[in-house]
Amino acid sequence: MGVWTLAWVSAVTYAVLGLVRLGTFRATVFDLVIVDQTVRGYAALGPPYAPSSGVQKGQGLDFLQLADHFSPIYALLAPFYAIHDGPQTLIVCQAVSFAAAIPFLWLYARRRLGVVAAYLVSGAYAMSFPVAQAVNFDVHEVMFVPVLSAIMIERFDRGRRLPAYLAAFGLLLVKEDMGLMLIGFGAALALTRRRLDGAIVAATGLGALALVRGVLIPWAGGSDDTHWRYDHLGDSVPAALAKLAGDPLDTLHLVFGDAGKIDLLVLLCWLTLFLCLFSPLALAAAPMVLERLVSDYSLWWSADYHYNAFVVAILFCAGVDGAARLAGRVEAKQTVVIAWAVAVAVVGLTQLPRFAFDQLADPGFYKPHDRAAAAYQAMGLVPDGVVVEAANHLGPMLTHRTTVLLWEPTPRGAPWVVADLGQLAWPWGSVDDAKKSVEERRAAGYMVLFERDGFVVLHKPGG
Repeated sequence: MGVWTLAWVSAVTYAVLGLVRLGTFRATVFDLVIVDQTVRGYAALGPPYAPSSGVQKGQGLDFLQLADHFSPIYALLAPFYAIHDGPQTLIVCQAVSFAAAIPFLWLYARRRLGVVAAYLVSGAYAMSFPVAQAVNFDVHEVMFVPVLSAIMIERFDRGRRLPAYLAAFGLLLVKEDMGLMLIGFGAALALTRRRLDGAIVAATGLGALALVRGVLIPWAGGSDDTHWRYDHLGDSVPAALAKLAGDPLDTLHLVFGDAGKIDLLVLLCWLTLFLCLFSPLALAAAPMVLERLVSDYSLWWSADYHYNAFVVAILFCAGVDGAARLAGRVEAKQTVVIAWAVAVAVVGLTQLPRFAFDQLADPGFYKPHDRAAAAYQAMGLVPDGVVVEAANHLGPMLTHRTTVLLWEPTPRGAPWVVADLGQLAWPWGSVDDAKKSVEERRAAGYMVLFERDGFVVLHKPGG
């Protein structure tokens, strides 16, 4: 009963954080609107179009989300739109999904370390910075990874191969690079004398990488080099791998030669007081982490956003395994186990003030946006069913009844525009750039229907 209470309290906490951010105009078109449009397509029993992403990429309104990131698992969320048709549903589903990893992590830790340690480790996961930063930044496909990876590890450890394999297959439906996780996990299985399972899992992961990137994404209208962030290594996966393997010293410098990368690695290992490094399970996380560290995209090295949530459950399971291995070498086994678990829980507590969960203790976090009345009045002028270019933080409020595109310097030809000339609303330039964008649209024939507190509503007659 206690573990379910922990899971539900965690789910409610995550949902409150996300829903307050949405209600106070902190959510964004990229990526909440993209996911809403995708799931809305599945809910209508149609293609998962993501117009906001497609138009931004110059590929039109009928751009399939699968051509951007291969995430057919979003279809699982479609039935929930029959309950509530809007992005709030996605936020709640994400909260429940992250919390759903807790019972499986608890089962794994209880079997290895005992009940008390299981609760402490599960609580540490619930408070951890990868989870905090993920639920703080809209909604993403990563919501499915902690629970599926926890099921995969726990069920294999329990000897229940069918559900373990099903969870592994589910991971391949989350994103195009999840085959890397299966390759790493297959190596971990092989090192623990489950060589056949390891070979099957690793081969499945390798095959999935080739199939998704080489066939399925191009079939959906994308490119096998979508989101390629490795130009310094070459223009293809084989070229990049050859360069990494051909110069090991340069590869080491690429991984460890930046202070930000070292900080990230220390933070991730610190979740378990570095005992995750004493477990073969760390291999399951290693390819996903290295994929980010060898890129030239600095956001992937950050402790912010949602990227670290891909490996958080694996690291805690690896920490549990590492603690069990260490405890097996000492006489006072239970004392060592409890001491480690308490310390891990304390680490989780110390992360609360530094990362996103600290907002929940700030009364200012719940205050309405100071221009909320004008924002709602502006959005109220936009009719249902139209295409609208909306400011980044207004789009999530309109996506349930319109086709939202991101308002940015490049005009997209939408008949409706809801612009915001406020300081925080124009991430691609200055307020002067935003004003210039509005004036250019007026010169192109748009009429100004509303202007108040920095919000501007424009409409092009006949559009």
